[in-house]
Amino acid sequence: MKYAVRYYTKTGNTKQLAQAVAITLGVEALPISEPVTEPVDYLFLGNSYYAFSIDPAVRSFVQSLDKNLVGKLVNFGSAAMLNSTYKKVKAEADKVGIPMAETEFHCRGEFKGVHKGRPNADDRKAAAAFAKTFLDV
Repeated sequence: MKYAVRYYTKTGNTKQLAQAVAITLGVEALPISEPVTEPVDYLFLGNSYYAFSIDPAVRSFVQSLDKNLVGKLVNFGSAAMLNSTYKKVKAEADKVGIPMAETEFHCRGEFKGVHKGRPNADDRKAAAAFAKTFLDV
């Protein structure tokens, strides 16, 4: 299996999770400014809610993906207030014909003092454990 990890973050929270996921998968966590140029079975995409939706940069990144290079998109992220971005990301992935894994990882993220210290070491371990479930699937 081949894996890639891309992430979008404004606060650094999702980058922490991306790094934990990438270490587990044996790849490098890269920002979404780095395109996917080689075939991967699973593309892990870290993102969050900003103003009650995914950031336009995440939307553009998903729209730019080549369905011939990406087997499945795996959603993960953190947010202070809202939970999963799964439905928003899936709506964009559906437009380009890339299937989504049915499971995702989400945890709280610190924002303006809310959920201080999150994601924490336990959150990073949980993200790594989630990624491990995709090894040799």
